[in-house]
Amino acid sequence: MDENSNIKKSPKRAIKFLIFCFLFTVLCFLFIAGIYSPKDSSQKETKLFLIEKGQGVFQIAKNLEKEGLIKNRLFFDFYAYLKWSQHKLQAGKYELSPSMDVSEIAKKIIKGEIFQIKITIPEGFTLKQIEETLSLSLQRPVLCQYLVSDFKGEFDFLKDIPDETSLEGFLFPDTYYIKELELNNDEEIKNIFKKMLTNFDKKITPDLGQEILEQNKSIFQIVTMASLIEKEVKTLEDKKIVSGILWKRLKVGMPLQVDATINYITGKKTIKISEQDTQIDSLYNTYKYRGLPPGPICNPGLESIEASLYPESSEHWYYLSTPEGETIFSKTLQEHNIAKDWYLK
Repeated sequence: MDENSNIKKSPKRAIKFLIFCFLFTVLCFLFIAGIYSPKDSSQKETKLFLIEKGQGVFQIAKNLEKEGLIKNRLFFDFYAYLKWSQHKLQAGKYELSPSMDVSEIAKKIIKGEIFQIKITIPEGFTLKQIEETLSLSLQRPVLCQYLVSDFKGEFDFLKDIPDETSLEGFLFPDTYYIKELELNNDEEIKNIFKKMLTNFDKKITPDLGQEILEQNKSIFQIVTMASLIEKEVKTLEDKKIVSGILWKRLKVGMPLQVDATINYITGKKTIKISEQDTQIDSLYNTYKYRGLPPGPICNPGLESIEASLYPESSEHWYYLSTPEGETIFSKTLQEHNIAKDWYLK
């Protein structure tokens, strides 16, 4: 082949190369545009997308396209391989939307940002109410069959509490986010209660713990008193005063006579306790038995725990709550009986 022939072929090769580069550039642009533009930016509604264990990148991409979450499966495949993340995609349920682009969806799956169930436990909920809330949120029966002994080795604040005591009082009220993958067996249900105990442990700071020791009280006593306060009154100011009244009654050996303990026994929700109810033979009946009840009657919030620990002294010995939630304080039994006749007709 002569030199002139080689010269003639060079322009053709150059043109082919330029065409290839152009097409490659266009293809890359299309893929990048496909990756970073959502299927439907106006569709904000999310849906749950399930990735089962063992599913690979191609199957995941196919299912994403089938569910209408991405424009084309190839965009997802290309992005996963581009990021060397094809083996990092994690199983679980994901909350996704067509308004998310491929990169957002892929990053979420790579990071394992699995859909979480939001569970809110209000202050003052009993163990039974927490069980009902969890059962409703998780759509399966949940019973707290665990005792203090099941967690004693993990939490110092439980060390002086009798082994057979329930977790009532120590499941800290808060909002919790639970991954669905945590719901497969009883051990993982146990971990939900552990989260609440861990939260309680964080709230009882070293300063609070030191204050409890200096008052020569136990955390069990403080939390039990806090649970009574939580159920009896609403505002922080009233909680501190009621705390002072109840600790004062304990000191002189006077029955606490806390209506909330009767409701804990009967399951009622009333501010008008009957004479018959006050005669129920239960150690939780603070009309019948002196001293603190055997344990907390609910799971108090931090405000009530601090009120229990820092009571406010007053001349009052009695109090009652009106149907509107106002607390009426009295110095004498006579004043208290008059208030009862006036506000609890």
